[in-house]
Parts: sequence; C-alpha cells; structure tokens
Amino acid sequence: MRTLALAEKWPALAGLSAVFLFEMLDNSILNVALPTIGRELASSTTTLQWITGAYSVVFGGLMLAFGALADRVGRRKIMLTGLVLLGVASLATMVVTAAWQLIAVRALMGVAAAMTTPGSLALAFRLFDEDVLRVRATTLISTVGLIGLAVGPTVGGLALTVAPWQALLLVNVPVAALAYLGIRTGIPADDPADLHREPIDVAGALLGTATIVLALLAPTFFVEAGAAWGLPCGAAALVAGTCFVLREKTARHPLLDLKLVARPLVSSGLALKAAAGLATAGLSYLVTLHLQFGLGWAPAEAALGMLPQVVVLIAGGAVISPLITRVGLTKAAWLSAAAVVCGLAVYTVFSGLGYAWIAVALALVAMGMRVVGVVAGTNVMRGLPSNRTTIGAALVDTASEVTTGIGIALSGTILALVFPGALTAALHSADFLTATTYAGLALTVLSAALVGFGILRSRSA
Repeated sequence: MRTLALAEKWPALAGLSAVFLFEMLDNSILNVALPTIGRELASSTTTLQWITGAYSVVFGGLMLAFGALADRVGRRKIMLTGLVLLGVASLATMVVTAAWQLIAVRALMGVAAAMTTPGSLALAFRLFDEDVLRVRATTLISTVGLIGLAVGPTVGGLALTVAPWQALLLVNVPVAALAYLGIRTGIPADDPADLHREPIDVAGALLGTATIVLALLAPTFFVEAGAAWGLPCGAAALVAGTCFVLREKTARHPLLDLKLVARPLVSSGLALKAAAGLATAGLSYLVTLHLQFGLGWAPAEAALGMLPQVVVLIAGGAVISPLITRVGLTKAAWLSAAAVVCGLAVYTVFSGLGYAWIAVALALVAMGMRVVGVVAGTNVMRGLPSNRTTIGAALVDTASEVTTGIGIALSGTILALVFPGALTAALHSADFLTATTYAGLALTVLSAALVGFGILRSRSA
C-alpha cells in the first residue's frame, strides 16, 4: 500500500527530484572544471572562489526571503518561476568569455535556486501524512539529487576531455525542463486557504540577506584587500546579524519566528544539516584541487578519484530506512553526523600519505551526509507548524547552503593565503599540500562544533 502511495505521486516526485538534482549537481559538476576554468579564463584562486561562492552567497542570502514569499503567494508558483530563470541563466553560459561574466551567471543561478529549493522539501513533506512515507519520499528525492552530486564530478571530468567546460552548466537546461513539467502536472496550485496571511517582514528580509552575504564575503575580502576590507565586512555582518535578531524579536509579523528555531528538533536538525553541508562542500573542493594540483592528476583521472563518493552516495540509500527503524530518527542523525566529522579528520591527518586515505575520507563523509540529509530535514519539518513548512524548508537549505559557502570560502581563503596568484603555481608543491591540511583542520573543527551543538539540542527534545 505504501509503495502504491509513492507510485501514485510519481509526476510530483519526478519534478521535485529534478529540483534537488539541480541543487546537488550544480556545484559538484562545476568543481571538477575549476582548474580548466582557471587556465582558460586566467583566474586566480580568489577568482575561482568567487565563481563557486557567488552561487552560494546569493542562494543562501535570498532563501529565507523567497521561502517567506512562497508561504504567502504560493510554493508552486514561486518554484515554477525559478525554474524558468534557471533555464535562461544556464543558457547564458554559452556566451561567457570572461570570469566576471561567469560570476554573474552563477549569481543568477543562485537566485533561481533560492526560488526553487525551499518549496521542494515543503511540498514533498505535504504529499503524505505518515512520517514513514515522508521519509521514503524524501529518501527517493535525495537519492536522485545525491546521485547527481556523486556522478557529477566523474561525468564532468570525463566530459571535459571531449567538450568545453561551458557544456557542464548547460546540463541544467533539461533538468529544469523536467522539473517544470513534473511539478506543473503533478502538483496542484496552492489552496489560498493554506497560505500564510501575515505580511512579509521586508526589513527582516533585508537584514537577514545582508547578514548572510556579508558573512560569506568577509573571508574573500580579507584575502583580496587585507584587514582594511575584511575586518569591516566581518564587523558589518555581525552588526547586521544583531539587528536581524532584534528585528525578529520585536516585529509584529517577523520573517523568522525565533521561537520556532529554538525548538530542539528544529535547532538540532539545522546544526547537523549545516555540518553536513560544510563538510561535503569543503572536502569536495579540496579533494578536486588536491588530486589535480597536489598529485598532478588529469581532470578525467581526478573524476575517477571521486568514485568512492559516487558508490557510497548511491548505495547508501539502502541503509537509511533500516537504520532509522533500528535506532530511531534522533540517533540516526547523531551517527551520520559523527561519520561526517570522522571523514574530515581522516583527510586532515592522513591525506598526505596517499590517495587511499583520501578515498576513505570521501566515503565516510558521503555516508554521513547520505543519512543526515534525510533525517535532519525530516526532524526540522516535524518540529514546525504546518503553515510554516516552506520557511522551515528554507531554514534547512539556508543552513546547508550558507555552510557550503563557508566551507568553500574557508578552504579557498586558506589556499589563497598560500598561493595568491594562479593555481598553476601549486602543481606538485609541498606547500600546497600543507595548505590543504590546514584547510581540512579548520573544516574538521567547525563541523565538530556544529555536530556537538546538534546532539546537545536533540537530547532536550
């Protein structure tokens, strides 16, 4: 009966899976092309950080605002509009000839992602009434997306041997078309009675966006212009964040009800999801550059070097339901988050001893992310009122995307401090490998702090 229930919703699940595929495929398939882009566009490590980070900054910065808007004007409507924008922005890649143009395209893709991603989890959660079916639906959707995350670097690296790097981003066009068709045919328009009626907190949206954007830009400014720009940017992020909290505590209709975030299930799920996003993005970024510059592998060889991640992400879905059945949602989240931290620690300590240890690190982080991605998101949605699910989904994705940006920014900042010029200077350099170790250590410590907080909060649930 449960299998039949899932099958009956296949158009909607196909469309939502395609949305998540775009979210996962986008950065993963681009990462493997970074050395090629760096060479063709004469880009420094900082410029490459902008190319990857522009998407994350815009995506993370706008997600809460679009989540709140979707709760009011319709999740389906906002999602379909975002998919159209995604297709147009992806097509624009064909005319890119300079790094700044690619950064602009990536920013537009970030806007599209902010419009589409929060609604996907909210709509998937609402398709079913039972937690078991919700977990199975979320597992199915995440499986499709994580296959994209896993296969993206491998397929992308092989594709670079026969096609220009622009072709990798054009993959988003058919994905967006599939998502549009599935959602338009499989999900009815929102019932006005189910929409949130309170006005949007515009001041809160602006302050929240400013906080996230400034926090992600501060490390890049610090590397590019030193303390003269980096410290004021970081201070501005702190001020904006403080003002956002004060605004949300005093606003009659806050963008984000902080009492909801303080609920144990919500805050724990967000922390664990953030740790997984930080670890996955940071490790993927480091390993891609490590293999190609630290070890001198060709793009196709580096793509094959990501296969441990591919295998675990694809096969790992089979353990989610049995694990949850055996230990419960909360302990499953703890175990998977701990695996993420262990994977980062293995990379930090042992990656200099050879590729085998890098493969172990990739497998551990992939397994942890595979489980925590489903469990943490489900816990957050369970902890929220039914009319706040889209903003809740936006919180989940904001936590993941902001820490994704932080992971890339942190890793890129440490590498750029060692190699301020072109990345080609890092080829076979012992100093480059030392820099990846320092970056791995920073990621491990930050991820462990988030996991520790998440476990402590879940104990009070």
